[in-house]
Amino acid sequence: MIMQTGKKYPEQAASEFIRAPDPAGAQKIQEMLCHHCIIERTIDICEIHHVAGADAAYDQDTIYAAVVVMTFPGLEVVEKRCSVQEVPFPYIPGLLSFREGPAILEAFSSLTTVPDLLFLNGHGYAHPKRFGLASHVGLLLDVPSIGVAQRLLTGSVAIPGAARGSSEPVLDKSEVIGMAVRTVKGAKPVFFSAGHKVDLDQAVDMALKTTKVHRITEPVWHADQMSRQCRDKQSGT
Repeated sequence: MIMQTGKKYPEQAASEFIRAPDPAGAQKIQEMLCHHCIIERTIDICEIHHVAGADAAYDQDTIYAAVVVMTFPGLEVVEKRCSVQEVPFPYIPGLLSFREGPAILEAFSSLTTVPDLLFLNGHGYAHPKRFGLASHVGLLLDVPSIGVAQRLLTGSVAIPGAARGSSEPVLDKSEVIGMAVRTVKGAKPVFFSAGHKVDLDQAVDMALKTTKVHRITEPVWHADQMSRQCRDKQSGT
């Protein structure tokens, strides 16, 4: 089930942990796996040489998932992969990993450059079950992962200051589950949370180190662009 560094990920071995017949089955999988996530720092910045972003686009019943690997800290693209599949699960808030996860895993399985850190366009710990897309995929890949979201899924947060780097904690009752961060001066904040094998401070630090002109991190922005390009190429637009 777990990926070994430098080897391709056996996507089929993990399919049972990210595919579900219905919402109740999906929630049972989340409840079973969430306790295995490690919400603490396991890798130092000096050990991070490649980062990756994952995102997906849709065309009716087809999903186009992209993973883009970049150098760090240079943020130059070194590899891109896309997976095209039939959408396996309906859109239900809190269950995004069952909709996008299988295609992301397949795209990741074809990489030859294994990233040291993975950003996903979705929540990690800032999730009702503390097990969003970033947590789920990071755990199955056994790769440090960070959730990058543009909307809150759960909890409450104050509005950060307008300056780049301003932040406010996302709170669920008294628990800090994520951070709203102003990545670009004057732009809307982005919500970051730990996925797997990182802590919240590292998630915010790496988010700011991988954000340039766009609100979201460069790896996720490039993955978003690639997923759309893949979709448009398939549909001929």
